[in-house]
Amino acid sequence: MPYHARIHHVKPILGFLLLGGLTGILLAAPLVVLLFRGTEVGLQGYLSDPSVLDAARLSLWTSVISLLITLVLGTPLAYTLARWSFRHKNWVEIVIDLPIVLPPLVAGIGLLLTFGRNGFLGSILDQMGIHLPFTTMAVIFAQTFVSAPLFIRAARLGFANIPPELIEAAYTDGVTELFLFWHIMLPLASRAMLNGMILSWSRAFGEFGATVIFAGNLQGVTQTMPLAIFQGFEVNLGTALAISLLLILMSAAVIFSLRKVEKETILSN
Repeated sequence: MPYHARIHHVKPILGFLLLGGLTGILLAAPLVVLLFRGTEVGLQGYLSDPSVLDAARLSLWTSVISLLITLVLGTPLAYTLARWSFRHKNWVEIVIDLPIVLPPLVAGIGLLLTFGRNGFLGSILDQMGIHLPFTTMAVIFAQTFVSAPLFIRAARLGFANIPPELIEAAYTDGVTELFLFWHIMLPLASRAMLNGMILSWSRAFGEFGATVIFAGNLQGVTQTMPLAIFQGFEVNLGTALAISLLLILMSAAVIFSLRKVEKETILSN
């Protein structure tokens, strides 16, 4: 390659490297500073604080329950949307996907106006002796509301991408719809569903806005780790930094798992 041609070839590469490197630095800098400051304050003392332990336990078990609810209720919905067409299906999909882009605070207000004591359904629940707002169940409701659409979307795409020829061949062999779902569709869509489960759980685990509006910030009852960070930022920065560092490490583990699933999916295809 002539010298002048090499110069014209190198210049665009340098431009991409410069802009890409600058973007990488801007994204990495806050995380590096947070990691440095988090280790600087001395994590062990803060992480053994009862409020931190309560928040960690609450975040873990509520997000797991939220994921189980999403898996049980979201899988049939995703399968229905992927397999059959019906009137106003596009509108149904838009409504289901809307919480993904909806500001969490707006989601919290919607939940409160619906399930609050004087809400649309809250008065009926109140007569039944069921009180949701500012309880641990409200945390699960908020987490499920904002995170379930991520799983439903991933599962729906997983079911929809299964070749129609396989479905037709199964019908030719005389299988029932239930057999088709359990033994053919579910295994083939499992990687997409796992991807959605990871995203959904991580979204539920890090939920803040809808939770603080609908469930409040009561230690041991509704105070999850993001809410403990918010309170710690106002009262004790060391606690906020310690919890933030713990969440970064957990988030990194989630991203690593997600990338591994994506890589395996690409290799299998």
